[in-house]
Amino acid sequence: MSRYNPEGSTLRKAQLRMLEILKAVDKVCRENDIPYFLESGTLLGAVRHGGFIPWDDDIDISVMLSDYPRLRKVLQEQLPSTMVFQDITTDPNYPMLIAKVRDTKSYFEEEYTHKLQHKGLYIDIFPLEKVPCWKWKQILDYLYGHCVRALHNYSNKADKIRSSFVYPFAKVLVLLTRLINKVIPTSKISYQYGRKTYVRYDLKDIFPLKEMSFEGYSFLVPNNPDALLKTCYGDYMQIPPVEKRAVHASKIEFYD
Repeated sequence: MSRYNPEGSTLRKAQLRMLEILKAVDKVCRENDIPYFLESGTLLGAVRHGGFIPWDDDIDISVMLSDYPRLRKVLQEQLPSTMVFQDITTDPNYPMLIAKVRDTKSYFEEEYTHKLQHKGLYIDIFPLEKVPCWKWKQILDYLYGHCVRALHNYSNKADKIRSSFVYPFAKVLVLLTRLINKVIPTSKISYQYGRKTYVRYDLKDIFPLKEMSFEGYSFLVPNNPDALLKTCYGDYMQIPPVEKRAVHASKIEFYD
């Protein structure tokens, strides 16, 4: 597997740069008592490889949506000067309902990179919230998520105009749904409304968090990694075929 990211390769240098971002975010979260955990491919890498999946070029962490506003605030205040927080509140052309912490001394090219203010290597931050009704989430994901992407310049002009009228209605539906969900007895959570990603976790498999080694450093992970990884990947210890070992970037550059 090491042929994908040998020492000194561009991918390995990128992985180590992203590891520095993760360490900085971990420090801020711990100092401010904000629970986060490794998620998706990063959690899989920790369990199966003890670090990065060899061909992986991103890092994923999750937080509860209730903790996200405070996390946004402290990251903007306390990150090192070589890193920057990015979400739809900080970048007018950012199209996603997740956040990133980016390195300012690199360039990571993807399909939409050219539209963004900050373009460096990054880690993803996924807010999670209660989702009692799966069908309703799918409806809101389409209405709300589509409007967000269109209004952030990821659609044609006509669709952007239509979305400007639909967006207030969709936003109210999301807010009302979250209000109702506060009193619905469920332990099921998923990605926040508007993000069309359909896996659902149980809170008992996440909390209390525990520690796990990733690239020789200790980070927070769910209490039951096996349950989350089976939900996402099925037989997650099986190495995927070569054609599915894909990277996200089309170009990676370093400025220092």
